[in-house]
Amino acid sequence: MTTTVLDAIAGARHPDPFSVLGPHLELGHVTVRVCLPAAESVRVLPDGGKPVEAKKTHPGGVFEAAIPGAEDVNLHYRLSVTYPGGHVAEIEDPYRFGRIITDYDLYLFGEGNHTRIHDKLGAHLVTLGSTEGVHFAVWAPNATRVSVVGDFNDWDGRVHPMRRLGVSGVWEIFIPVARLGHRYKFELRVRSGEILIKADPFGFEFEVPPLSASIVSSPAHEWQDADWMDRRADAGSWFERPMAVYEVHLGSWAREGDRYLTYRELAERLIPYVKDMGYTHIELLPVMEHPYSASWGYQVTGFFAPTSRFGTPAEFKAFIDACHQQDIGVILDWVPGHFPKDAHGLAQFDGTALFEHADPRQGEHRDWGTLIFNYGRTEVRSFLLANALFWLQEYHADGLRVDAVASMLYLDYSRNHGEWIPNRFGGRENLEAIDFIRQLNTQTHAEAAGSITIAEESTAWPSVSRPTWIGGLGFTYKWNMGWMNDILQYVKTDPVYRKWDHRHLTFSMLYAFNENFILPFSHDEVVHGKGSMFGKVPGDRWQKAATLRGLYGFMYAHPGKKLMFMGDEFGQTSEWNHDRALEWDLTNQPLHGGLQRFVRDLNRIYAAEPALHEIDFDFSGFQWIDCNDSENSVVSFIRRAKSAHDFVVAVLNFTPVPRDSYRIGVPAAGTYTEIVNSDASYYGGGNVGNGGSVATEPIATHGYLQSINLRLPPLGFLLLKLA
Repeated sequence: MTTTVLDAIAGARHPDPFSVLGPHLELGHVTVRVCLPAAESVRVLPDGGKPVEAKKTHPGGVFEAAIPGAEDVNLHYRLSVTYPGGHVAEIEDPYRFGRIITDYDLYLFGEGNHTRIHDKLGAHLVTLGSTEGVHFAVWAPNATRVSVVGDFNDWDGRVHPMRRLGVSGVWEIFIPVARLGHRYKFELRVRSGEILIKADPFGFEFEVPPLSASIVSSPAHEWQDADWMDRRADAGSWFERPMAVYEVHLGSWAREGDRYLTYRELAERLIPYVKDMGYTHIELLPVMEHPYSASWGYQVTGFFAPTSRFGTPAEFKAFIDACHQQDIGVILDWVPGHFPKDAHGLAQFDGTALFEHADPRQGEHRDWGTLIFNYGRTEVRSFLLANALFWLQEYHADGLRVDAVASMLYLDYSRNHGEWIPNRFGGRENLEAIDFIRQLNTQTHAEAAGSITIAEESTAWPSVSRPTWIGGLGFTYKWNMGWMNDILQYVKTDPVYRKWDHRHLTFSMLYAFNENFILPFSHDEVVHGKGSMFGKVPGDRWQKAATLRGLYGFMYAHPGKKLMFMGDEFGQTSEWNHDRALEWDLTNQPLHGGLQRFVRDLNRIYAAEPALHEIDFDFSGFQWIDCNDSENSVVSFIRRAKSAHDFVVAVLNFTPVPRDSYRIGVPAAGTYTEIVNSDASYYGGGNVGNGGSVATEPIATHGYLQSINLRLPPLGFLLLKLA
């Protein structure tokens, strides 16, 4: 072996260490070569043979031993290593083991279709023969050498350089001394000669930030949610079932002093609260590992790991399991649109733009200081598709809300002229991202039965929630940002002037069935100086609370599924701050506690009344009674169930003036019961209403032969049902 080769091995510069280290047939016998820079001496212990003292052939820690009579490179042996101070350890030689990842795996990964690539790349506990250890693998095609560094080798990149698998760009090694719980990273020598230290893109667990090492993890959990998963598999049923989502940031929903609640504590406190409030789903701001808490999880470095801020991966699985056992679905915010530039993360992973586009006109979000995935690169597509299915299958998540879809669809998103590159047809559509999104939705719906995908998409892109086979993007649902912006603009206006903004109440019905919409009051509406929901609306505290009750009533009566951010349900007065718990003390005050009780009852009535949820995405489920009374700022409409005789009537008065003798037409004669009155004293209102019910009169109104004469509460919402 030449000095040049030994220098390269000892200096961790050799591109193919397995061609030098381990057992090799040389001059008719097996020679074993190892690189252990910290060792004083090494002996090779062949199975059934005599120990052979290895000769130190390089001062950098390269040892070599010729095994007498051995002619088979599959020889089994161990190493006896003596370290300074006389400590002796008997270890397996990683370089005597063959490759593990198959050519078929590499083919699927390179093709962009390996949706279980996380089973191959990353760190996995395996047993080869009778030897236990950890198999490490990473994709770094432009690195000249990759090593695993960690607790098991004193973070020394010379000890465990990896095997490169042909032109795939994948490197692997089996390390017998590595164990569950060991911290590790990948050390890469790049073409410039620079050394990069990177966390594992496929790591299942990480240190608590700001520390950033990956952790060898095999999170096991005995699932108890089989009944839920079986019911979930009826994918179409979500469209006709109630869906009221409680959006949560785990770090600020509640705290113990300045301490985060753990996944276990959240299971004990958050789940019962959500169950009591009547929500059907919890949507979590991204729980994937992220270095910067102020990003709220939207700048991810550990795409396959729940953040260690709140506990272990197994504990997060137990949290989701506990949700399912209480009939609560779990939706995870997922961020395939971009990733941060942190040195230990995906950015310039092997010294080149690997996961991102090299050209900043395609590869950088200047607004957010992040990088954009290269959706046209097949290996990146495998990474993202596998990640989506990982959360749906391994963690039993029920859905993914895909963040910032508009930024993925448009090449000129938030860019000026000359700052973006047109597609091959000269347009601004990101064709690679569109193909990826369609593949994402097709595969998640096919391989994770009953799971849903939700697009946060704020433009007029057509057919976002329509099937891919008719040209749609294939999402299950889309956030209705237009409705949200219109209605918030309306309620922020002084009631005196609302009659001139009446269109904001009614415009959404012109497009309400173009998509499968979710009506969102999300975290985005209570940050960055926008104030709280309670603070948005005008008037004194009583009027603010009454306006929110009316607003939420309108939301629950309007076609579409529902989403509300934590704190909105009781009227938090301060803008949301991720560093503080919600203002739970407010719920002890009559107005805020009343608003909370109103939302609880809304959820229960919404779930109990098929007319409010069975036909959300078709005109047959909605009918205006009167949408034109701008002078009084009043609207009235009907919601219908699939049963022709099952309907409810909603009436909203968005002024602080009670309306006596307000007549509306109704489709059938009889007595109509007030099943909701937002002005009930129980909710903090003034008890203006109709004594619980009102009978029809044969007075033709609004095109109906029958009508009812109502007393409308100020800033109030009435929901009536034929007795």
